[in-house]
Amino acid sequence: MEVRLTPDQKAFIRQALESGRFHDPEEAVQEALSLWEGRERKWADFLASLDEAEAALARRRGLIITQQSMRELAEQVKRRGQARLVPGPSSTR
Repeated sequence: MEVRLTPDQKAFIRQALESGRFHDPEEAVQEALSLWEGRERKWADFLASLDEAEAALARRRGLIITQQSMRELAEQVKRRGQARLVPGPSSTR
């Protein structure tokens, strides 16, 4: 496979070679492709998780978390905790 690089790309690789970062142009291109591949994998994973979240919301099994919903949840937890501390009518003390 033959790839044509822009003058700026060639200069960038040349600088990396001169600094000792890479030993040859192929190594620099392989590194670039590896980083690109990693980024594409992360993007695909993100899109898959987004699809899962949208499907969960469609099934009404997901939550959208906002500051207000967090305050409401904290208040619910607080009320349940307080209710457990108060003895019920069947308790004996």
